[in-house]
Amino acid sequence: MLQVDLQGGFGEKGRTSVAVCDGETRIMLDAGIKVGATGDEYYPQLSRPTGEIDALFISHAHEDHIGALCRLARMGYAGPIYMTEETRAEMPATLAQYADPEELRRYPPKDEQIRLFRPGDTLQVGALSVETGASGHVVGGVWFAVRTGGHCVVYAADMVPRSTVFRMEPLPACDLLILDASYGGDPVPGAERARGIAAWVARHSGGCLLPTPLSGRSLELMAAIDTPFAIAAGMREPLAAQIGAGDALRAGLAGKLAEKLAAAREWSEGEPLPDCPLLVHDGMGVAGPARPAIAAADAAGYPILLSGHLPKGSPGALLAEAGRADWIRMPTHPTLPENVALWEELGRPATLGHSCDAAVLGELHEHIPALETGFRTGQTYLIGKEAVHAHSDIQR
Repeated sequence: MLQVDLQGGFGEKGRTSVAVCDGETRIMLDAGIKVGATGDEYYPQLSRPTGEIDALFISHAHEDHIGALCRLARMGYAGPIYMTEETRAEMPATLAQYADPEELRRYPPKDEQIRLFRPGDTLQVGALSVETGASGHVVGGVWFAVRTGGHCVVYAADMVPRSTVFRMEPLPACDLLILDASYGGDPVPGAERARGIAAWVARHSGGCLLPTPLSGRSLELMAAIDTPFAIAAGMREPLAAQIGAGDALRAGLAGKLAEKLAAAREWSEGEPLPDCPLLVHDGMGVAGPARPAIAAADAAGYPILLSGHLPKGSPGALLAEAGRADWIRMPTHPTLPENVALWEELGRPATLGHSCDAAVLGELHEHIPALETGFRTGQTYLIGKEAVHAHSDIQR
């Protein structure tokens, strides 16, 4: 039997986290934070004390999957932390923006805890076998498949089956699929959205602001737009590192992206906004150079295009609600046809959806009847017996 504890991201967007246990060994998959939340709701609801976690696996370095690392250390977790080299490289910048500053100072992840692996590796913790594969979301981003005793749960993390930039490796057959449901019933193909963004940027090529996460969507935007652009100071080296991980990209793209990056101008906070598109991180305007850049652009009437998730109350959300910024979704999660196709290919297994609210789950259930819509953060799913709703103990 496998016990799957839903520790964050179920019936909500953010603090994504899952724990899997076979009765002997317990592993944790991701430890994110929830932007816009406060107090305990900012962090995962741990189903057991940190001393009972045998290993922690991180899918990628976006804040809703890695931002709670310092909190776990403060709570006493001192075990191994498995991640790819690219995730480790991006981790410090993410924690600097989203971890509690005092916790980051006192409880940073320790080098001796970190265990590196490559997408495609299979890792062993006790009797649990953990398969990994490239997720198509960011360079170094992975999905996890946990197996034991003839049972398997696949946690897709964030993925993009048909990214124009990143490769995604096929998911294995499983008893339970934990699907990236961020976009719910959105049927619009990614290529169509990318064309819409390219057209918007072309209309504002004399100057516009494009807030974006440092990894993943930045390369998607660079691939989509054809006009010369600028980037915020500090972005060049991380972007070059992502482009340099050539095996993570689709064939023929690395050279084209490298040429675009080499030609990009640099912009620093306090300088006049450039007369060309400007990429700044993060995508919500909550942290990083995007926060002052959005304020400056709004004050100057400089066009702003937002292209991802906007938590309620974030600077980006407030501007979009007021009509002072445009929004076109850049597909960095699966669209409806992609999720349906994945579910069909895997033999229509039992399915949970993460990273969305109840309404979005309802939309997706109309197309994936095996999707369970009632499970929420703090509950447990059992594989090997009839699935039941069970509230987990919350550890603070």
